[in-house]
Amino acid sequence: MMDIAPRHWAMIAIMGFVWGSTFLLIELALEGLTPIWLAAGRIWFAALLLTVIWGLRGFRLFHGQTAYGRLAIASIGSSALPFFLISWGQQYVTSGYTGVCMTAIALMILPLAHVFVPGERMNLRKTVGFTMGFVGVVLLIGVDALKSSGAELEVWGRLSIFGATVSYAICSILVRRLPPVDSLGLATMLLWFGALVILPAALLAEGLPGAIDRRTALVIVVLGCASTAIANYLRVLVVREAGPTFMSLTNYQVPIWAVVMGALVLGEPLPPTLLMALALILSGVALSQYGALRRLFGARS
Repeated sequence: MMDIAPRHWAMIAIMGFVWGSTFLLIELALEGLTPIWLAAGRIWFAALLLTVIWGLRGFRLFHGQTAYGRLAIASIGSSALPFFLISWGQQYVTSGYTGVCMTAIALMILPLAHVFVPGERMNLRKTVGFTMGFVGVVLLIGVDALKSSGAELEVWGRLSIFGATVSYAICSILVRRLPPVDSLGLATMLLWFGALVILPAALLAEGLPGAIDRRTALVIVVLGCASTAIANYLRVLVVREAGPTFMSLTNYQVPIWAVVMGALVLGEPLPPTLLMALALILSGVALSQYGALRRLFGARS
């Protein structure tokens, strides 16, 4: 059984807010930069930032046994590949479809963790709880999210987004199964493997980038610092310490914050199903994490 502490709840709350705001920032950045260069920019900025911090701590990585092959696969599959697939696919699908797919990561991780992660047993309570959360997200985003966008390459766009969710789910398991490792070093290496892959991909697919305006540059810095560097480090900490199943709860928060930020920043109307969706999502989280919540509040009483 994973030891889930109050700091882990705080971490997934922070990641939910940060990643929920990311889709809005991506839309703003795509006005001044092509999709793959946007992904490359945020990964490289985050990798350089974490490298500086990691260097101040002595560049520690594996403690004893090494697993650079698995690290390389997990790195590409959790940064370069999904960032590219999402940035490219969002051109041809609705943002709602992307939100639904990102939430499905939690349902994918549940059976994978049951098989490959000791202590992450799948049971009826967890399954019902995660399913309730997923239904709540679909209700929040609306069934229209699954309707056609009308884009010529929509089918490939949908497959691209779905491929990103599968990649995230599998790599969460790979990260958890790595041998003892420094979490900051692991977060940095995950980004560097991805950075080295996505740079030639951007050059081949889109050529050299043109000049970008100040607003686009600022958005890239924010995406690189908060949504990529900080969130990636927190993700590694949670996956390594509390497990990939607990980490996947973040995906239920992302659509909530995306809707709220859209209302606050863009003036978009809040969906009438918001309260019902929130009730389903929170009830699902509570049901799936009943034991962890009982220990959390029991320790405080």
